[in-house]
Order: sequence, then C-alpha cells, then structure tokens
Amino acid sequence: MLVSLIPDGLPESHGAIAQEADRIHESALWSAQGQFEQAKLWRLINLMLGVPAAALAAVSGGTALAGDVGVWPGVLALIAAALSATLTTVNASRRMTQAQASASAYLELQTAARQFLSIDLAVMSREDARDTLRTLTGTRDDLNKTSDPPGRLAYKLSRRTITRGGQSYSVDEGV
Repeated sequence: MLVSLIPDGLPESHGAIAQEADRIHESALWSAQGQFEQAKLWRLINLMLGVPAAALAAVSGGTALAGDVGVWPGVLALIAAALSATLTTVNASRRMTQAQASASAYLELQTAARQFLSIDLAVMSREDARDTLRTLTGTRDDLNKTSDPPGRLAYKLSRRTITRGGQSYSVDEGV
C-alpha cells in the first residue's frame, strides 16, 4: 500500500472524489512502471535476437566467400534467417516503442492526478472537482484500452522498483 495523497482539511463533500483520484494516481503509478519495465524487456529481446542475426548473416557470407568450407555457411545462414524471422514475428521494436509511449502517457496521468489532489482539489467547487475527476477517469480508461498489458516479469520488476522507492520524490519524504 502506498501513502495516500489526500490532503487534510478537505471539505466533506470532496472526500469520495479525493479517494477516487488517489486510486487513479496509484493505478497510473503502477501502470507506468509496468510499461517502463515491459519496454526494457522488449528492448532486450530486440537486441538478443537482432545482434546475433546480423552477426551470423555476416559470418555466413564471409565464410561462403572463403572457399571450400562445407555446410557451415548454409547452417549459419539458416540460423540467421530463423532469428530474423522470429524478430520480425515478435516485432519487439514496435512493442518497445508502444510500451514506452504508454508508460509516458500513464506518467502524464499520474502527474495530473497528483496535482489535482495536492494543489487544486481543496479550492475547487464540488462540480468542478467532479468534472476534473471525470476527465482523469476518461484518460485512464482510454489508456487501459490502448496499452498492451505488461507481462508477469515486467509486473514483478515494477513491484520491486516501486517498493524500493523508485517512483518517489525526495520532497515527499521530507528530505
């Protein structure tokens, strides 16, 4: 459980709005970190498949030009082709870009929710606060529809990062 951002002294009529905005903030925090971790994993997959595929293709071509070396150029070319086909099918580069974009969008939502709770809510009318909450909710729902869900490993890595303070600011800790 993360520390609540709900400020003290809010009007009673704003309590439920503040709680829901705090939920959106926490959800955005977890989603952003999960997407960042997923982007790192897709980048790693892209490198682990792409670099060997390119290197093996170059070596097989060079070996073939070297003369009578048997079947090795063909074997290396087949391995390079298999890695390239896997890389194309998985499309790790596009997935990495999409996860990075989703993570950034969730960070924008997280910031908007935090600023709403910490700065704006206490001085807003209930109607204006409700409109802002409606906008935050709509943004969150749109992001959830368009973002690929992070895998189990990305979730575990994001949990580790968040629980170790990787998404906290020193100003929030009184430093």
